[in-house]
Amino acid sequence: MNISQRKMEIKTKIFALALICLAGTSCLKEKLEAGYNKQETSIDTYISKNPTAKRTATIADTLMVTDTIPVYDTTYIYETDGNGSIDTIMVIDTTEKYESRVEIQKRDTTWTDTLRVVYNNGSTRLVWEEGSGPMLEPDGSISFYYAGYTFSGTIDKKNLFVTNHQETAEAAGFALSDPDYELYEINLGETDLIDGLRSGLTGVRAGERCDILFSGKYAFGNSTFGIIPANSALAFQIWVVGVSND
Repeated sequence: MNISQRKMEIKTKIFALALICLAGTSCLKEKLEAGYNKQETSIDTYISKNPTAKRTATIADTLMVTDTIPVYDTTYIYETDGNGSIDTIMVIDTTEKYESRVEIQKRDTTWTDTLRVVYNNGSTRLVWEEGSGPMLEPDGSISFYYAGYTFSGTIDKKNLFVTNHQETAEAAGFALSDPDYELYEINLGETDLIDGLRSGLTGVRAGERCDILFSGKYAFGNSTFGIIPANSALAFQIWVVGVSND
């Protein structure tokens, strides 16, 4: 085999190896996408099983009440007898008068609401309690409490990996050597967040309580982060305290 033939053989082998690598990369990418799609289906199933929430509120009813009030009319009649004496006779007439008044009555009522679901760039937000005021814009500021979970079909306290919400931490037995339950305050446009959480927070209002769920594609992808396995779908419970777009 001459030198020219040898070079051609080497080039052929290199090209074949390149094709194998490309095929392997393509297969890995397809496998990851299939896994993410499966996670998104699981999220959709979770959402479909949690379509409603019970609400309780005190409602004030305004009632018009009609009262019957007796009215007395006194008449005096004077008569004289044959001896010149005057007798006084008192006659009392009773009539009825009707008066209307407004009365406020409070009552507790319970009803079932269909939960609002918001989809935004791969993130799904399930709103348990509606907020009020302006919606958080992509460069707005927000203060909130949170609890993060790895998601495998449900939000389970045993899968909690981070929180600044003391009640949630205590209920899950989530013990930290140096717990931080301070309110988290960030500017959405200036803070480094995973895509799924950023998209999920966009549009929330002050007072809102929600779940934000997304596949590993919008979390840490094919990388392990702390105790979070690679390609994990995540869910965050969010308690929004304040929103500002100034």
